Amino acid sequence: MITLAIAGKPNCGKSTFFRAATLAQAEIANYPFTTIDANHGVAYVRTACPCQETHVPCENCRDGVRFIPVGLIDVAGLVPEAHLGRGLGNQFLDNLRQADAILQIVDASGATDAEGNPIDLGSRDPIKDIEFLQYEMSMWMYGILSRNWAKLVRQAQVKDFSLAAAIAEVFAGLGITYEHVRDATGAVGIELRTAGEEDLIRFCRELMTLSKPMLIVGNKADQAPEECLARLRMHDVIFASAAGELAIRMAAEGKFVSYLPGDGSFTENPGANLSAPQRAGLAKVAEFMQKFDGTGVQKALDAAVFNLLDRIVVFPVEDEHKLTDGKGRVLPDAFLMKRGSTPRDLAYQVHTDIGEGFLYAIDAKTGMRIKDTQELKNGDIIKIVSVRK
Repeated sequence: MITLAIAGKPNCGKSTFFRAATLAQAEIANYPFTTIDANHGVAYVRTACPCQETHVPCENCRDGVRFIPVGLIDVAGLVPEAHLGRGLGNQFLDNLRQADAILQIVDASGATDAEGNPIDLGSRDPIKDIEFLQYEMSMWMYGILSRNWAKLVRQAQVKDFSLAAAIAEVFAGLGITYEHVRDATGAVGIELRTAGEEDLIRFCRELMTLSKPMLIVGNKADQAPEECLARLRMHDVIFASAAGELAIRMAAEGKFVSYLPGDGSFTENPGANLSAPQRAGLAKVAEFMQKFDGTGVQKALDAAVFNLLDRIVVFPVEDEHKLTDGKGRVLPDAFLMKRGSTPRDLAYQVHTDIGEGFLYAIDAKTGMRIKDTQELKNGDIIKIVSVRK
């Protein structure tokens, strides 16, 4: 399963975002370090279910919208110099190793200082928070590399020794590959064997960017002064109100409103017994959603998976005519695949044995046999033919 991490300084709304996305119980409070241990949950990304275009009804979507699970980690707040162990330090940076991508939650309202303490609305430039997390992560990675650097340089004296491969091995626990190291080296234009401290820090920053892609979420945008929003608009930011999303999801759970995560609006259900304060609160959320085309929570999850990680959705079936699995269930599975994946890749993702026995695949939409080297497309429905089951 793809895993996303929620990171940022204390009191920027990470736990509220986590709870809104997962409806899991996470402590939410207005002080730093509310979260001590990382919270783990399941969120969902949203895509169109092919049952609509194929006119084969399924029981795995809501009004033609399919939700696919992804892992979500709420990492406790990071403070300046966390890479040196300050605050709760490396314990939380270490939690990020499990993530495929990072949602950086920024207090768009500028109402918390660098430590996460409450200050006057708009007092802090939210851009500083974007820079701080990226710096802390790259310095944390540099710390890991520097502890191993002397040994690596000695080994590099041996003929045919691959320094790039050795660096990848040092960072293997972070999901960093040889290709990441190679691409980062090329991007910063350095020779690793002769690199100094500044070069290695730049290298680690690029390596972090490539291996842990980051999406910036301007949370608390419903409270943000226009000056703060204007500053954030100069960056690629998704504006959000995690508190608003949580309010709607809780109202939907209580059957007071009808809402599909990611929709641009919600509707109050007939006979909903809402109090005047509840109705007023939901009206404020509706106003924000109209301005920003939703609360931003689902939009951030989708953007991280489909844009940052460049995934597509593929639906494997056993019967290409009825679009069912072996138990007769219509479109029961939806796999998030890397763009450029082939039918053989899908076969291995379904099961290793099926991959090893792969013969060919059929595009259920066209009924045509497709080559094992053909790239899959988003929304494909594929039957795998294998000598093993």
